[in-house]
Amino acid sequence: MQKLIKTVTLSVALTLVSGCSYFGVYKRDLPQGNLVEQSAVEQLQPGMSRNQVRQLMGSPLLEAPFDADQWDYVYRLDKAYDGVEQRRVTLTFAGDRLVDVAIQGDLSEEIPLPNVEEAGPASESAQPGATLAPVE
Repeated sequence: MQKLIKTVTLSVALTLVSGCSYFGVYKRDLPQGNLVEQSAVEQLQPGMSRNQVRQLMGSPLLEAPFDADQWDYVYRLDKAYDGVEQRRVTLTFAGDRLVDVAIQGDLSEEIPLPNVEEAGPASESAQPGATLAPVE
């Protein structure tokens, strides 16, 4: 009987400690695409050249393969426990000039970005709290 109790206790302990945890799986937010902000979209003006748009908005995520006059900027944020937020800005050109801006999604809501210092593991030589010397 005592051997059975030890076996059951060990099995329960190993199950809780292993990857098949009873408490659930850790999820994190998953951002994808171009970060589309309302401030940049507000600066778009009909008649702007492709180079001006590229400097303001960055390179488009999608260029239509059969219609080179359409650029799509798509941002999708799959929130770990709160659904999906998607923003899309479609720019249409006539020749080299911007003629139409179509917006899908709510651009007015601020998107929280992760802190750069928290992203990725620290290097082995880095000391906690130490600052890096500027590159010349």
